Amino acid sequence: MIYSRRDALKTIGLLAATTTTLGASQLKTKKDSITNKAALPKKTSTRVVIVGGGWSGLSVAKNIKMLSKEIDVVLVEQKEQFVSCPMSNLWLVDKVSLEYLTHDYLEAARNNNYRFFHATATDMDKKNRTLHTSRGDIDYDYIVFAPGIDYDYSHITNGDLSLEGRLRQEYPAAFKAGSEYLTLKNKIQNFKGGNFIMSVPKGNYRCLPAPYERACLVADYFKSKKLKAKVILLDENNDITIKEHGFHSAFEKLYAGYIDYHPNSKIEYIDLDDKFIETEFEEFYFDDASFYPPIRGASILEKVGIAKDTVFNKLEGNIDGLTYEAIGEENIFICGDARPMGFSKSGNTASTEGLYVAKSVLNKINKGVSIPWESPTTLCFSAVSANPERAIFVNSQYAYDKKKKTFGFATPKTSEVWSGDEGLTNAKAQYDWADALFRYMFK
Repeated sequence: MIYSRRDALKTIGLLAATTTTLGASQLKTKKDSITNKAALPKKTSTRVVIVGGGWSGLSVAKNIKMLSKEIDVVLVEQKEQFVSCPMSNLWLVDKVSLEYLTHDYLEAARNNNYRFFHATATDMDKKNRTLHTSRGDIDYDYIVFAPGIDYDYSHITNGDLSLEGRLRQEYPAAFKAGSEYLTLKNKIQNFKGGNFIMSVPKGNYRCLPAPYERACLVADYFKSKKLKAKVILLDENNDITIKEHGFHSAFEKLYAGYIDYHPNSKIEYIDLDDKFIETEFEEFYFDDASFYPPIRGASILEKVGIAKDTVFNKLEGNIDGLTYEAIGEENIFICGDARPMGFSKSGNTASTEGLYVAKSVLNKINKGVSIPWESPTTLCFSAVSANPERAIFVNSQYAYDKKKKTFGFATPKTSEVWSGDEGLTNAKAQYDWADALFRYMFK
């Protein structure tokens, strides 16, 4: 069912807030910005500023205040409202409402006793401990960057900025909360038939199972509408990256004729006018598409000089993986999807990580001895069908190899059977999990 004009207008109003633009009256010279103070009370105690209001930033803000009420915590976020990426694939096919995904930053700040400051972080003065934002400068003692991801289209476009612009606007990835989600939903629900191409990048991209979950739900939607349509999933990896048994089983048993899965399929050439793609071994024509490029840490990290090339992704945070402290800095931390460790870039991982990051920040403030490293938890549900709703999941913490100085899964538990009662139970648990995490962050 295509949602109503009223819903569309509501969606546009909410998602348009994800990009903050500056009017001419707000633009300041570098000299002016030094005295352009933000509309915040004067700092009278130790202040921790958190840049980014995603799952990680919200958790860090809440946990610092829970552990130390006297700390002044300011959460800086460019969006006016929180819109969840986890569970959003279900929104694409009308199984959850936009209201379910949308939450109030002001409510979270009131309930958890920190300050929410709606602005875009633009730069920082490390010497004077000042964060520059689109709405003025904020003094800080310690700062935590949890800015999430940016897309890195260079692997697809080979530097063709015109092609990158068209891909962003016409065929967005929709793995960052914003209007690109609305674009993708319109594409899916207005599709008349033919080939719908989706892609999976290499590297530690945001939420490893999410592209496969999306392929299942879109195929389920096409199947329910009895469309002569097919999802062509081009995966740069040599196989499904996680929960492979469950997804392969769903592809073969639920969506035969509706999903064509192609591993080892790096896109080498795109012609958007003729809607034509070449990989190393195959050629494809498409009627519509959503291209997911590799990711990188958000560009603010590069802007302020705390990013580096990593094994997993380009320009993620340059940090000590055991403390989250930026290398060479006394009072800067980086967490969430911008971290360089090989943890899953997913909501539960970022949220559970927030407690340890809060402890690490407070330990630095209090000049304590080293604290034991605590693993985040990856608990990730993936829907494989919408009618009826069935899901699979993985649940794991991480282990640190001191010799290799690397992190890896520690005894993961999975449920990859989507058929029968197990799949139905997993789907219900997916909602219970989301409800609990939304309460945790905002109540």
